[in-house]
Amino acid sequence: MTRGKRTQTPKIEVHLLREGIIESVHLAEAVVCDDKGRILLVAGNAETTAFIRSSLKPFQALAVTSTGTLERYELTDKDLAIICSSHQGTIEQARQVFNVLWRADIDSSVLQCPIPEGKQSALQHNCSGKHAGMLAVCQQRNWPLNTYLKRSSPIQQLILGKIAELLGMPGDELIGARDDCGAPTYSMQLAQMAHLYAQLSSGQSLDMERIVRAMTYYPAMVAGEGAFDTELMRLSEGQIVSKSGAEGVQCIGRIGEGMGLAIKVKDGAKRAKYAVAIQLLKQMGWITPTVAETLSETFMTLSKYKRLEVIEELSMI
Repeated sequence: MTRGKRTQTPKIEVHLLREGIIESVHLAEAVVCDDKGRILLVAGNAETTAFIRSSLKPFQALAVTSTGTLERYELTDKDLAIICSSHQGTIEQARQVFNVLWRADIDSSVLQCPIPEGKQSALQHNCSGKHAGMLAVCQQRNWPLNTYLKRSSPIQQLILGKIAELLGMPGDELIGARDDCGAPTYSMQLAQMAHLYAQLSSGQSLDMERIVRAMTYYPAMVAGEGAFDTELMRLSEGQIVSKSGAEGVQCIGRIGEGMGLAIKVKDGAKRAKYAVAIQLLKQMGWITPTVAETLSETFMTLSKYKRLEVIEELSMI
């Protein structure tokens, strides 16, 4: 990554090596911003746009923390963590989603996320926590439950307003589309994603600070055992907040320092974004070499014969 004012530099390459020989190559871009939106580091183009996908969930959860919904239904940090999650549909995680709905007196049949293939309930969908949070706000505000996924619904307009306020732009300038779960997600520049995560981790907002606390106290709720977000937050011991998004998106905040990192792999490869994240976090000193090595053993050493290698230079201007 390059430090300075330029917004476009060479992309990061991720090589899949089979017994040391390059078999495949992924290209990735990454941006680091501070909580004022200033670009600190860039690899690729800071203005590259992508759908933020599930990395948006902590900001969709602002609808819960800013409306009194937590207090109204006596929701805990563990509930808030599952609201921010892309979980694995385990019994414990599905029960936590059910708890959010039960406390808000909402039947689980109201969930409009799909029932995953091979599963029995929408509670097991990886986005069910987010949906439960949206429904809880609707219940608290006496808004219709059956239209909560419509972009024109009060809950989606509230969420859009929160995101637009953080980015300092009109909400109608954000391009939205349906995520796979049916809820709106938004296309934005990598620098904007990094800016969001810098603000999330800055500690300057009580609503966002509570979200960060919930995610870092209950990392197993946010993803699951063995998942990247869970293991990174667990190993970094409260120093990092992390949330993956589909199609090669990964967003990370350095807690207490107001710095955010956004990564996008051009071909959407999950394995490549984790490799890039580990490499950049180590280079920037956000994680220790020991943590980086532990993560690399899981997410960069793919098998006895295959491993990932990240090719990029941290240069100064």
